Amino acid sequence: MDRVSVVIPSFNVEKSIQEVINRIPKEKYEIIVVDDGSKDNTGKIAKKSGVNVITHEINCGKGKAMRTGSSNAKGEIIVFIDADLQHRPEDIPRLVEPIQNGRADITIGSRLIGDISNMPIQRKITNFSSTVLIRLFFGVKILDTQSGYRAIKRDFLEKMNLESNRYNIETEVLAYVGKFHMRVEEVPIETIYGDEKSHFKMRDIIKFIYLLFYLKLNKMRKK
Repeated sequence: MDRVSVVIPSFNVEKSIQEVINRIPKEKYEIIVVDDGSKDNTGKIAKKSGVNVITHEINCGKGKAMRTGSSNAKGEIIVFIDADLQHRPEDIPRLVEPIQNGRADITIGSRLIGDISNMPIQRKITNFSSTVLIRLFFGVKILDTQSGYRAIKRDFLEKMNLESNRYNIETEVLAYVGKFHMRVEEVPIETIYGDEKSHFKMRDIIKFIYLLFYLKLNKMRKK
């Protein structure tokens, strides 16, 4: 059975990091917490839990934390999960199973399969827009393009020349999914949302389209 590493990018999540770690079986998975320059006790709490903690002295962004974690992971499959309890750690086996059984090279924890009545309206809008655009630019046919809950085969991850330091990394990965013709499977997950207010602006779509053009020109054409 392939070894699985779970990478948890973390920034100022002292209230949730302990529970996230506790809900991931240490005997089954390698757990790597990347403390991305937190100003609270995130790193200290994680270290007391006995997992591998890597510390950024300053906040570098989620993308950089993911890259740091994956570069230190030993597993053949790498799972990325958020540290704020929006993702259920109990769903990790469901994400890993399609890869272990040879059906997929990457799995996406999809918030859009099943009941989405609790999803904030701005998330529905941005997800629909990004789904259409990513399918158009990269030919990747998935519903939840912005979900950060993912499992990826290490062999493919190592071939990706990932550069994004922040949340753009999730879109950058999908550019490579299209480039490498990776087999992708969406897995239904339950997501817990906090109190969110809509900050959706038309300029967000414009910035996203600019990102897609950048990735198309700079990633898809590279050997």
